[in-house]
Amino acid sequence: MTQPTLLVTLEAGAASRAMIEEAAAPDLRVVYLENVAPADRAGALAAADAVLASNTAKELAPSEPDLLAGAKLLQFVSAGVDYVPLAPFPDSLPIASNGGAYAEPMAEHALAMTLAALKRLPEEQAKMAAGDFDQFRPNRMLSECTCGILGFGGIGKATARLMRAFGAKVHAVNRSGATDEPVDWIGTDADRDQLLAHCDVLILSLPLTPATEKSIDRAQLARMKPDAILVNLARGEIIDETALYEHLRAHPGFWACIDAWWIEPIRHGRFEMAHDFLALPNVIASPHNSASVHGWRKVALTRAIANIRRVILDGAAPHFLVRESDRMA
Repeated sequence: MTQPTLLVTLEAGAASRAMIEEAAAPDLRVVYLENVAPADRAGALAAADAVLASNTAKELAPSEPDLLAGAKLLQFVSAGVDYVPLAPFPDSLPIASNGGAYAEPMAEHALAMTLAALKRLPEEQAKMAAGDFDQFRPNRMLSECTCGILGFGGIGKATARLMRAFGAKVHAVNRSGATDEPVDWIGTDADRDQLLAHCDVLILSLPLTPATEKSIDRAQLARMKPDAILVNLARGEIIDETALYEHLRAHPGFWACIDAWWIEPIRHGRFEMAHDFLALPNVIASPHNSASVHGWRKVALTRAIANIRRVILDGAAPHFLVRESDRMA
């Protein structure tokens, strides 16, 4: 019987190819589009049973998405696909993100940022550099906190496990209002106001969609505790940038831990801020590197190909389908 064909459109060096082929073996035939002659590209795309991609806007010519009408899945290797134009693909083609692919390292990053804010580590170092040895000002413990998580998928669940290990209560919001993961409370987005009012730490791990864009605005920030900690692992655009900057200036006890920014090099070609967040003492910043952990590329590729195998070999529905309503314009 002919092996199903996995067409890889992303650029893959020798190390990545070894990882892909290990995950695909022995059931899938792997074809790399970058090795296909220009005259043969149309045939390779039309013959693909599944496609593994990174950013199809760069990997495919404008006329090529239509050639994937016969494929059973377009699988992206990243969890966030909001910056990839998906409209050119046939309506019949299921498209999946790699939800939770980098969940564990991102959860650790969220925990590290949260603890740094609870202990005011950047602030205390700056004071010591200025000669102020403020030994007796109390800091806070995570075990005394309620951690709210907006977006309770792979990243949210991995973060919840770490937070619970430190004794924090976990409140979560997802689309269904239900989960198999142990939590102290869960609701739907209709319950978001309740979540915001009660949490000491708020983790953003939800996708950027038309519904979530700028959904954390002035009104939502005002519902939070004045000494709450906001950790954004998702996308900068989920937060109203000006509203957050003004809130931080007006509430010096409120902390923002920002890993995901509004304008970033990979998605926009540059790093840019409308306001100088890095000058604020109650901001902890990182360059969207929460998923940049040595050795994790193999995990992400393996998880993406596991979803492909699920569809092509088992005939099951793919995980992490990107809904039509969730696709950014």
